[in-house]
Amino acid sequence: MSHLNWLAIVAAAVSAFVLGGIWYGPLFKNLWCREAGIDPNAAPKSHPAKTFGVAFVAALIAAYGFAMLLHLMNTGPELWKTVHAGLMVGFFSVAMSFGINYAFAGRSLKLWLIDAGYHILQFALYGLILGLWH
Repeated sequence: MSHLNWLAIVAAAVSAFVLGGIWYGPLFKNLWCREAGIDPNAAPKSHPAKTFGVAFVAALIAAYGFAMLLHLMNTGPELWKTVHAGLMVGFFSVAMSFGINYAFAGRSLKLWLIDAGYHILQFALYGLILGLWH
């Protein structure tokens, strides 16, 4: 684990929050809430600190796992390779897994496009940060 840049991993996890704040805020909040059947003005079901804490830990674990994958793939510091790997993981693994779940749950294509799009960009950002900060 000494070969991993922990500051870059933490920065990648933080980038997921910045992206999420924009993505699920001004860009898609109302559409996402409508498609998810959530009242955007309703009080949260759990304390926001718990929600954000769990989300950050999950983002940190995902960034760590992606950094390990990049190391195992021996992608090297070439930026296009790390961003490409992020796009591939985001689309082929995360987005398609969501697609399976959303199909069985009867969720809308719009909701899948919003959520899948976020995760594709999340992993592309991970690739960008980890590729730049190696």
